[in-house]
Amino acid sequence: MRGVQIFSGTSHPGLADTICERLGTSPAKADLGKFANGETSVNIGTSVRNQDVYIVQSGSCKINDSVMELLIMISACKGGSAKSITAVMPYFLYSRQSKKKSHRGAITARMLANLLSIAGVDHVITMDLHASQMQGFFGKPVDNLFAEPFIARWIRMNVAGWRDAVVVSKNAGGTKRVTSLADTLKLNFGIVTTDRRRPKVPVNTMSDSTVFFDAVEDDRLPRDQQQFDLHLHSAQATPPIPEETDVFTSPSTLLRPETPSAARRPSELEAAHDYTDVRVRDVITGRLVQGQLVDDDYRPGSESQSGGTTPGATPSGNVDTEVVPDAMVSSMISNSSSSVHPDHALGGSFDAAESDDEASVPGADHERTITLVGEVRDRPVFIVDDMIDKSGSWIAAAETVVKRGGASKVYCIATHGLFTAESIDQMEACPSIDHIVVTNTFPISPALVRRSKKLIVIDVSTLLAESIRRHHYGESVSALFHLND
Repeated sequence: MRGVQIFSGTSHPGLADTICERLGTSPAKADLGKFANGETSVNIGTSVRNQDVYIVQSGSCKINDSVMELLIMISACKGGSAKSITAVMPYFLYSRQSKKKSHRGAITARMLANLLSIAGVDHVITMDLHASQMQGFFGKPVDNLFAEPFIARWIRMNVAGWRDAVVVSKNAGGTKRVTSLADTLKLNFGIVTTDRRRPKVPVNTMSDSTVFFDAVEDDRLPRDQQQFDLHLHSAQATPPIPEETDVFTSPSTLLRPETPSAARRPSELEAAHDYTDVRVRDVITGRLVQGQLVDDDYRPGSESQSGGTTPGATPSGNVDTEVVPDAMVSSMISNSSSSVHPDHALGGSFDAAESDDEASVPGADHERTITLVGEVRDRPVFIVDDMIDKSGSWIAAAETVVKRGGASKVYCIATHGLFTAESIDQMEACPSIDHIVVTNTFPISPALVRRSKKLIVIDVSTLLAESIRRHHYGESVSALFHLND
């Protein structure tokens, strides 16, 4: 290709070499290093005057160094009178910080987009942005490519019985991505969600600030064991209750007259046994304690029915003394529910704001409810998201579809394999996960690939190389968004 210079940053040189090989060229010369004080040093070793420059720089473990290196390379090529400069960022850095998660939070992805524009970039090529609306952060054109056709092709060629499989989202924020893959493969889809509110348990002692809003039950406990129930009723339609009337002995008088008793919201106990719709039977719930799936009859401070180690227990089997009793934990959660899990500052619920894998969950030691919606019994399951960072939510979703749903195999599929800390080892050790499938948008060391028996890496350099070729020759890239497999 004439009139093209492709530079490679230090974040993912292997991907840049593969792209250049497919384009029939070699990476342009550039000296990248650091000064003694840690500053990034960039020296472009070839002429870029009136050339189309492409800089391949993805994320890496040293993400801040990758950002500065990219910005300096863009500025150096701009100063060298390059005709156009395109940043090829398969994994867009800081893409998870695309919105405010608190009043004083920063939209770091937009700040990085501004820095790239100021440095002199003319075009950006990326893949599977964490939030597609990030393209609006740029004043320059952005091509957001998709790895879905490559993933769908791999599934068709390597998964036996894939036509009976189910595509599952491990959080509410990934449903659009999951339904897109399910439509491509013409498969059913499901969802696994985690409710961070602990189910209510009877508490004998309550503080003055605790108020429970529970449905009125016909079979009530003895009065000395009852909780205080607050009910709303119409003052105009309901006659005043005489002073001698015991409100606990006649709960039906407290219901709103215009609302039939059959139309009130059923309690959790009623919902568990009285199904009004056969589709409700596809909803399966489980209990998560400290990120581990436990049996329904598990009690803190005792061994689970499966014989495993109790969450919060020491390796010797003794329960950690910091584990809070059930009644105390419930009281604490009831008092602090409005402050620990408030609605999002910019609208929406806490679950929607914290649907990402990297988000820290306040009160992670408390019990949570995980729900599986969809029929997966005796079927392969594809758990899909845009990236694999931490392993907690992936393991919880895999154990839920296997132990609760009865799935035959589980494939954890993502575009970007970040694998921070010990996540790959934890997923490798999880018996519910059979395969881990990612692309090579993020650098993965060959030693890690050889060490892992479950990890499979799909090469997407063909898509990036074709995007560069089409952009250079002024051809349409719309065909790359709808590849025929």
